[in-house]
Amino acid sequence: MVQRTVTVFTDDLTDTEGEDIATHTFSLDGVSYEVDLNPDSYQQLLDALGPFVKVGRKAGGAPRRRGGSSKRAEGPDPVKVRDWAKTQGLDVNARGRVPREVIEKYEAAH
Repeated sequence: MVQRTVTVFTDDLTDTEGEDIATHTFSLDGVSYEVDLNPDSYQQLLDALGPFVKVGRKAGGAPRRRGGSSKRAEGPDPVKVRDWAKTQGLDVNARGRVPREVIEKYEAAH
């Protein structure tokens, strides 16, 4: 018997399916949220929060490291890394953190 697992990516806002769905995090009043959105829904989120982000102050978060590249701290776009990993036959979860070794392989290839 053959068992087949199918992963379906679904936008939390529109309930539409697609391969371009990515997980995004934000926080409000000390509560962190995660939401899975396609690029259009993510743009809606950015447009809605934009005026507040523009006048707000950064607070909390991970401590900043001295030295090193800021690109390294931010890292590549997880959606692009996942897409690339699929084309390379690498196993990567549809959600959550992309394994460091997959990111390193992606960065070495680009």
